[in-house]
Amino acid sequence: MYKYEGYSDPIQRPRYTGVPTFLRAPYEEALDNVDIGLVGVPFDGGVTNRPGARHGPREIRNQSSLMRRMHQSSGISPHDLARVADVGDAWVQSPFHLESSLDEIAAFFTRLNEASVTPLSAGGDHSITLPILRAITKTGPVGMVHFDAHCDTGDDYLGSKFHHGAPFRRAVEEGLLDPERTIQIGIRGSVNEPDIWKFSHDSGMRVIYMEEFYELGVKRVIDEARRVVGIGPTYISFDVDGLDPVYAPGTGTPEVGGFSSMEAQFMIRGLKGLNLIGGDVVEVAPPFDPSGNTALVGATMMFEILCVLADAWDQRQREA
Repeated sequence: MYKYEGYSDPIQRPRYTGVPTFLRAPYEEALDNVDIGLVGVPFDGGVTNRPGARHGPREIRNQSSLMRRMHQSSGISPHDLARVADVGDAWVQSPFHLESSLDEIAAFFTRLNEASVTPLSAGGDHSITLPILRAITKTGPVGMVHFDAHCDTGDDYLGSKFHHGAPFRRAVEEGLLDPERTIQIGIRGSVNEPDIWKFSHDSGMRVIYMEEFYELGVKRVIDEARRVVGIGPTYISFDVDGLDPVYAPGTGTPEVGGFSSMEAQFMIRGLKGLNLIGGDVVEVAPPFDPSGNTALVGATMMFEILCVLADAWDQRQREA
């Protein structure tokens, strides 16, 4: 049927063809034959300033056409290790009601969890990580490697506790996240109060501010992340504003002075071998970057996470 043998695989067909899906994976709403589900969460009702991340999943899917099958550096081919599929969007039917919106998102991921599907998501603002953790942490709190310019452990803001600046405080309070197995990398920027991230420090999270990041270097930051999370189940949450805005200008709360896209790739690759149970890439806001570069960065980080996630999934199957 195909002139070239490789074209039987949709991932290897010309990139300008086909319906855009995350990382060119097949689209499957049924979960019977899915091990790792790629999910869009087009919700930005939790932003505290610039909206636009609700459009992130669609543009990340579009830029995903630039992803290939195999990671050239690690040699990992995630589609050969696990059945990877784009399982659609956890879209919200009542987006003007914040708390119920988070409940709707949690219900979507609960369905994935009940089908033993490991989630890798594209937001959406960072408030989406809380309902995801609510859905997948049924056997106790998990650890987390968190890349971000902000700790996101604030409290009430403009009358709400459920915004993108507070999901990890709420996650600890709800028993979803183990703060002593949580590391936050890339924290920086001006603040209005000196103790804004007091909860992170008081609860036992390991916070690596950008000054320390550059003192340590990437390899020692990776070593520290591995030490903190240990061998227990671990989630990866990647906010694109952790990157310097020269690499990812299309985000709601950019902070100058972040790590580079290459440093981010090295750090994610350095998590290979951990007991990874899910991940997300959040805060891609395409309206602030008409070039599409921020969405491309988001798609690339999603692929990096997919590789280490698929490796972890495969390792668990071998040990079962």
